[in-house]
Amino acid sequence: MLLTPLPLADPGSPDLSSPLAFLRWLQRSQRRGQLLATCWTLIEMGCQAALPVPLGFGVQAAVDGDSGGIWRSGALLLLLGAGAALGAVMAHRQAVWNWIHAATHVRQLVARQASDLGAGLSRRIATGEVVAVGSGDVERIGWYVELVARVRSAVAVWLAVSVAVLMVDPVLGAGVLLGVPVLAASVWPLIGPFERRYEEQRALGGKATELAADTVAGLRVLRGIGGEELFLERYRAASQKVRVAAVRSARIWSLMQAQQVLLPGLFVVGVTWYGARLVASGELAVGTLIAVYGATAFLAAPLRILGEAAHAWSVARVSAGRTVRVLSLDRTGGAAEVPPVPPAGSDGQVPSESAGQVTPARPEKADLYDPESGLTARAGELTAVVCGDPDFAGALAERLGGHVPRAEGERAQVSVRLGGTDLDAVPLAEARAAVLVHDKEPVLLSGTLAELFDIPSSGRVPAAEALAAARSDDVLAALVEGSPECGGDPMLARITERGRSLSGGQRQRLALARALLADPPVLVLDEPTSAVDAHTESMIATGLRGVRAGRTTVVFATSPLLLDQADRVVLLHEGRVAAAGRHRELMRSEPAYRAVVTREEEAVQPVGGAV
Repeated sequence: MLLTPLPLADPGSPDLSSPLAFLRWLQRSQRRGQLLATCWTLIEMGCQAALPVPLGFGVQAAVDGDSGGIWRSGALLLLLGAGAALGAVMAHRQAVWNWIHAATHVRQLVARQASDLGAGLSRRIATGEVVAVGSGDVERIGWYVELVARVRSAVAVWLAVSVAVLMVDPVLGAGVLLGVPVLAASVWPLIGPFERRYEEQRALGGKATELAADTVAGLRVLRGIGGEELFLERYRAASQKVRVAAVRSARIWSLMQAQQVLLPGLFVVGVTWYGARLVASGELAVGTLIAVYGATAFLAAPLRILGEAAHAWSVARVSAGRTVRVLSLDRTGGAAEVPPVPPAGSDGQVPSESAGQVTPARPEKADLYDPESGLTARAGELTAVVCGDPDFAGALAERLGGHVPRAEGERAQVSVRLGGTDLDAVPLAEARAAVLVHDKEPVLLSGTLAELFDIPSSGRVPAAEALAAARSDDVLAALVEGSPECGGDPMLARITERGRSLSGGQRQRLALARALLADPPVLVLDEPTSAVDAHTESMIATGLRGVRAGRTTVVFATSPLLLDQADRVVLLHEGRVAAAGRHRELMRSEPAYRAVVTREEEAVQPVGGAV
């Protein structure tokens, strides 16, 4: 029952065919925990259900003047009480373990999915949806998975009590046997309305969470333009909608709770009234009536569990549906028709005979080719890509890394090829080891600079060389100044959360140095110098060319300082390659290229010519 096995070494492959199938898969993944919880709960509830029996025998022994019977009844009561206490403690411990295990299991699955999809996750599903799944939904799923063992025990004890009462009096036994399921089923008509209201509440809560996350992320900008009050009013309106939806859900839930108290109480009153009549007529002994009454009154506990199960099922089904939607996002994009490959000798990539293999052979010697745009990054060269649409450039940069996530029903995209191998056919870890995509807005985690640079790398580029190429001298000085405890060693200097103590340009250069340190065979950089001044950008361009010499590098940029260092510049127009060459040649010969780079107000004409 120790928590040492958490987190799981491998969370496995869940069944995502439906929310119910996913919940069943979670239950199967903790068979031992479910079995132990069921056994301990059976001991607890069985002892509690049996307590009225020696109590009734004791009362009857007192009426009959049997002192030995009184002692025997007392000893049995003590034994059953000890068994109930032990079962309660162990059942609670195991139930909590099952809950934590299930919640952690789902969290690991969501975290693994987020890691697999990378930055593309936020474009496939709202951030608030992911946050809601990773926080509240996992708790509700864990609650339901934990409750299944208690439901099994409650049903088993109900059947045992029904059989025992049936042996005492057939009418009372039949009432207990049939009354409990009728009372349990009385709450089910409310489940449908509750689910609909709860799903609405969760959807509104996800939107409010997304709005809050966006507001916090852009708080500095909002303060600069005086937009705090506008976003505050938006969040107030969103939170009020969540409140109203929660109140609507709570009304039905309170009615379900009231049923769990009222109906079992009426049931016990009815059974007791009938038993009292039997005692009055001499057909039933007083002690037997007490035992029957106690056992019947105990059935309120299984009824409460069944009612709790109805509520847990309602919220868990909604939460499991949201979780399945997140986990079902496809990173491969599926099969799609591949455009014709340019002939040999052009700028396109000719597929090799090894196109069916699942591991790229020597990625440092392979061209990177995108069939949709016709872009080719030649092996060992620094290729700059100029595109007038920043959003398209960002999407293309991500696509070059392979494994672009795709929502259900979304059109499949053509896979990028590395040396003739489809990256989507390569295992994710190998694809990311071959091609590293450096995002336009990289994240710096809190910790020391040494921890930030503790990443998988080739070992070819030392940290000092990567920092020098990114021109990070002033960044190191700022880190040392802000961390007196580092003793002057910048590698021991601490970086605050998301690098908030640094400027945008300083954060950008540290992230670039981290990418250069990794030294992947293919490196894709999306606007790596957008937040630095021209002088620094010029030195970074020189340093980048030196560090990445002989390695395949793709830089999305419109800065002449970066473009002038590239071995080859490719112009994209309307999503396709329109021209290619050296920067200065394109500046002279291509008006469309010149318009994007210099931001001139001139018409962009379609560009012809072989590329």
